[in-house]
Amino acid sequence: MRVSNAVGRLAALATTIAVSTCMVLSAATADEELANSSYFDETQAVTLFAFDDVSIPFTQNLKLEMRSPERHASNPVVARGPEGSCDSWAVQFYGSVIRDSASGKFRMWYVAVSKAERQNKKLPRSMPWRVAYAESDDGVHWDKPNLGLVESGGNTNNNLVKLDPSVGVLNLKVLFDPDDPDPNRRYKMGAHVWTPKSSTRRNGTLAPYVSADGLTWKLAVDADPVDAELLEADTVIPPLHFEPVGGLYKWDGLFYLSGQNAIMAARPYHGRVSRTFVSSDFAKWSHTSAIQFVRTPQHQLLGPGKSRMGEQTHEGISVWNRGNVLVGISGMWHGTPEWKDLTIDLGFVVSNNGVHFREPAHEHIFLKRGDDGEWDQGGLLQGQGFENVGHQTYVYYGAWDPRVWESSPPRGGVGIATLPRDRFADLVVDETTKGTGDYQMEETVSSFLTSSVDIEPGPHQMFMNAEGLGDDANLKVELLDHLLKPLPNYSGQNAARVNASGFQTPVTWSGRSELKQLPKRVRVRVTFEGTKKTDIRFSAMYLR
Repeated sequence: MRVSNAVGRLAALATTIAVSTCMVLSAATADEELANSSYFDETQAVTLFAFDDVSIPFTQNLKLEMRSPERHASNPVVARGPEGSCDSWAVQFYGSVIRDSASGKFRMWYVAVSKAERQNKKLPRSMPWRVAYAESDDGVHWDKPNLGLVESGGNTNNNLVKLDPSVGVLNLKVLFDPDDPDPNRRYKMGAHVWTPKSSTRRNGTLAPYVSADGLTWKLAVDADPVDAELLEADTVIPPLHFEPVGGLYKWDGLFYLSGQNAIMAARPYHGRVSRTFVSSDFAKWSHTSAIQFVRTPQHQLLGPGKSRMGEQTHEGISVWNRGNVLVGISGMWHGTPEWKDLTIDLGFVVSNNGVHFREPAHEHIFLKRGDDGEWDQGGLLQGQGFENVGHQTYVYYGAWDPRVWESSPPRGGVGIATLPRDRFADLVVDETTKGTGDYQMEETVSSFLTSSVDIEPGPHQMFMNAEGLGDDANLKVELLDHLLKPLPNYSGQNAARVNASGFQTPVTWSGRSELKQLPKRVRVRVTFEGTKKTDIRFSAMYLR
């Protein structure tokens, strides 16, 4: 299945899992599910998130409550290395985490800077900025393997990947593209590199790299870098200052960059905005771009010479591609006249068309910067790393304190923000209108109705991600056609009622878990019922 207003091809039907034969699920089923960490991969299903008001546009007597993640107790899970190591000055997580589907291993790419190389004035100014690699079995405990590929500090005993040709990389995102027919191009890296503008100034631009294994990389275009920087003649996007890889993703067959710049757009905005370029082959990129996301305060122009001031969007959007929807994290730049007062938090955005993003909750801070004295004080970076691990969702992030940028002390590290699995936000009962006043009702119905969902060939199943369910709190689930006509076998007296909490609770209709003989387009109506319906928190629905 796929949401009809979303673009993107979904993977084939995954392995079915055992479901209860009862129409009303028992609490024991929920306990068993919560104890079982063998969940299906939600990225291979259609996900209707509570916060996605395109997939769930119609609601009645419900309100959205955003969740705030917790910092992992092991943070930072990747720290700077010891004196003499290739990352002794910086572990800058302008990077990516990808979980290998075959081995289950977590793979990380980040920007590493050696203190000694950074202080070596004989080296080209971009040379010390390298791409490093780490790996993990559980996503928390990370190793920096000795790859032996690149020299640093007089030897090759380090975890630096090899770039051919070599350039200095300030920001990177890695994408695994299994659909590429050329196995040497299945790993793709967008690298933010410099191109010289003058003897003192440089512009940011894109260097697209490809790889078979994620360790040895080849530039996807012909170029001859000088002093670890690309020449303007070799750039693949327009020769303007663009910091191109806050995010890198593939959507509806095209590759998208998400990055930051402050040049004029068709509609003017103040300061840094999120902009995207697009490509069909990862090597040739459009010279036209689109504005992806602008925070509300940026509609007020502060004037020239104030580019550091005001509320802005920092370094584009890191993206979790969920097949029919894109979940994103963006930097919330809190600008000031002086660097010493400037801070950065992380915000939360969503897209259903691959280009335009929006905030589910206005100016919601997803993750606030750390307090002074903590490793992530002052400012956070949105690396591109999202993984569902057991009962939790891991969101990987980096740290950079802009307040001390000019004095340039050692920086960085990689942390994990955790949420209950896929529970970024919840729809909950809103009883504001309940009562006997002029504009209130004695009884209220709390429900939502989805957009139409396109039905692909084959049987399908539905699962709920919700908590607070029980004998006195259940979700009534009904199916309708596109024109809102209830489907007799899946509505009314034949509706499913789910009263078991869980991250992937199966939905059954009269003992049947498989959905068959459905029209080409279907809507889902969910009603919150029971004397304790205010306990229910609906986070997501999955269609497989």
